[in-house]
Parts: sequence; C-alpha cells; structure tokens
Amino acid sequence: MRCARINDVGVYTPGQVVEETGFSLDTLRYYERIGLLEPVDRNAAGQRRFSEDDVSWLGMIRCLRDTGMPIAEMLRFAQLVRQGEHTIEDRIALLAEHDRKVEAQIADLRQKQSGIQRKIQYYKDVLTMRDMLPGCEQAS
Repeated sequence: MRCARINDVGVYTPGQVVEETGFSLDTLRYYERIGLLEPVDRNAAGQRRFSEDDVSWLGMIRCLRDTGMPIAEMLRFAQLVRQGEHTIEDRIALLAEHDRKVEAQIADLRQKQSGIQRKIQYYKDVLTMRDMLPGCEQAS
C-alpha cells in the first residue's frame, strides 16, 4: 500500500486516498453519496478518515470502473457484498458477466490493432519500394 499511515490503526486522509486511488475528492464524495462507498468515518473535527478497508474497496471499484462496468452494476455488486456470504454465487455471476464483456472488448481491440499493424506494414513496404526504385514519389 502506498498510503502513509496517519496512525497505527491504518487511517488515511482524503488526500492520501486520492493519491492512492486516483479518484478525485469529488468522486469520493459522489461514491459515498450514492452508496458505492459506505459512509466514511470522521474525526472529532468532522474530517473524513478512510480505513484500510475503504482504500481496498476503492481499489476494486477502480478496477471495475476502468474496465467499463456501469455504476448501476457496481452498486449491485456493492449491495451483494454488504448482504453477506450468502450472495457469493450472485457476485461470481455478476463478475463473470463483466469478465465476458472485458474479454469481448479485448478481442475487439486486438482486431483493431491488427488493422493498425497492417497499415504500418503497408507504409514500411512503401518506404522500402521507394528506396529501391529511384525517382518514385512519396505515397500518401
């Protein structure tokens, strides 16, 4: 964990959580407001203090968000987690469906990457031909 601890109990300031997770303060507040993040503890002055569990949960949320899971599905996942162990099969099903979508995205990107690589090779071939045949004009 990159966060520096405030004390031995593993409590983090909002700034440290922003640095660790890459989420903005506004995003953290939003996630707490909509229930994606459980209410964050506060110190005597009313300042938010995040636990190691909060930071770990936000890491999972970052993974799901970065792989394109809609907020509604993330909220469903959070709800299932909070309901307890009897929802593990439902969590597996939700994550497996998301994994299938991620695999499809990767396959689509690989196909597009292949097209880019073919175009790169085409242009390399054009340069090779130009260098071999003096007087050839540059292709577009």
